[in-house]
Amino acid sequence: MNDYILVLIGTGITFLATILGAFIVFFIGKISPYFNKICMGLASGIMIASAIWSLILPALEDGTFLAVLLGLIMGMLFLIILNIIISKINKHNWFNSSKMSMLFFAVTLHNIPEGMAVGLAFVLANHSTLGVAGAFALTIGVAVQNIPEGAAISLPLYQNGVSKKKAFFMGAISGGVEPIGGLLMVFMYQLLANLLPFFLSFAAGAMIYVVADELIPDSHDDKIPIGAISFMVGFLIMMSLDVLLG
Repeated sequence: MNDYILVLIGTGITFLATILGAFIVFFIGKISPYFNKICMGLASGIMIASAIWSLILPALEDGTFLAVLLGLIMGMLFLIILNIIISKINKHNWFNSSKMSMLFFAVTLHNIPEGMAVGLAFVLANHSTLGVAGAFALTIGVAVQNIPEGAAISLPLYQNGVSKKKAFFMGAISGGVEPIGGLLMVFMYQLLANLLPFFLSFAAGAMIYVVADELIPDSHDDKIPIGAISFMVGFLIMMSLDVLLG
């Protein structure tokens, strides 16, 4: 199947998951803290397992250790630099508060490398040892965590005085960068196919940084280890899928 079609299917699924999460604003006033922690924990485990088996290991098979190490570091630095840039952007009126502005940009920001990772996974499903099953496994992991992310934007916006329609729209479009990131990887693959191990590990580095910086802290609970348990469940499920279906 054509690379562009595969990538649009994969990133379309993750985009729809964000839209679904944002749509929750029409039905409830706030998201359950425990539901959010479970989703964050599951997504963390799924994404770490996907980063290892669907990105890092194939990168090590096709490239050098140095290229993979450099890609992991650059993927992390990419998000750090983008976070610094976004933190200096001053939005007003649209979000009703600078905090809501930063919430929107923070979620949208890390959707870029997620889209790149999903897009790259489907490109590799056509051109290397990574199978379609592995690409869909990664897509599932991203989609699972996109649902509460969409809600995490639309619900606080609504609670801060934004209309439900506007809050839903802002939550939904935060995932719109994922198909863009995916298509970018198709274009970059065609130009720089020899650098695939670097791009694989770059995407893995960005994903691992997001998990460590945002998802795992959000899954933590002082009373019960709900985040850690959810993490292990997600990790074991995705590891099993990658190994058995890969």
